[in-house]
Amino acid sequence: MYPRPTSHNPALGPGCTGPSLAQYVPDYADVSSRPSVQQPLSGAAPFMVDPKAVAASIGGHDPTKHTTSPYVTGTSVLGVTYRDGVLLAADTLGSYGSTKRYKSFERLRKVNEQTIIGAGGELSDFQYILTLLDELSNEDFCADDGAKLSPKEIYAYLSRVLYNRRSKMDPLWNSLVVGGLQDGKPFLGTITMLGVHYSDDHIATGFGQMLARPLFRERHRPDMSEEEATQLLHEGLRVCYYRDKQTTNKFQIAKVTAEGTSISEPFALETKWDYKAFVNPGALAVGTW
Repeated sequence: MYPRPTSHNPALGPGCTGPSLAQYVPDYADVSSRPSVQQPLSGAAPFMVDPKAVAASIGGHDPTKHTTSPYVTGTSVLGVTYRDGVLLAADTLGSYGSTKRYKSFERLRKVNEQTIIGAGGELSDFQYILTLLDELSNEDFCADDGAKLSPKEIYAYLSRVLYNRRSKMDPLWNSLVVGGLQDGKPFLGTITMLGVHYSDDHIATGFGQMLARPLFRERHRPDMSEEEATQLLHEGLRVCYYRDKQTTNKFQIAKVTAEGTSISEPFALETKWDYKAFVNPGALAVGTW
């Protein structure tokens, strides 16, 4: 039986060259004598251990550099559990610095019938994470044994991926929220770009930690109905839209229940901008006109 091709070492995570894959490459004095791109033993895509050999293999160019700052980013992701499932919410904006560049980027995605994921931070890194999850879903499908990854398993996998990349000083610049049903009970967890992770009944990333989370602490109940949980998310999204300049009034809500997962079409919230503090924000500030 031929070994199954994989794009990463299942023991150490994506991008790792563990003992079964790593091959020593000496520091050749003559660039022309360096070997070509190595083929891993598992039959996966070619890779290089020696950065100098990588540079030689691509025509003398500099080796691949690590991302030192995010470029196109998304802001807060909010999540709450309720009596029958989990709700996640996020806007659809991709910001290029302070420019609202992409206004229809969906930051909530379905992983399988019992798990959804939301992401803030660098959107290209989020797309890379989605390819990793697609690999896992494809392996589940090909196995055809009826077993599917649970929300906690996906949550644990992603925490190892982000911690692994952080440990290599090449982090994925994302804050992730994983929601789903675990053994019939709502599960909600978050993972930072450093691999720090925790689960709770309500979660927010980015500015939502300061703006929406206080509302959740005050009003959230584990036995909330879906209507109450949706209204609470609307309040959190509205506050984030008022105070966070990197968001936009175009949101989506994802839901996981025993019937499966669903992601709403983008919608806008009713807003009110004639508050006195908005009309004259510097009225009571010292040193303003």
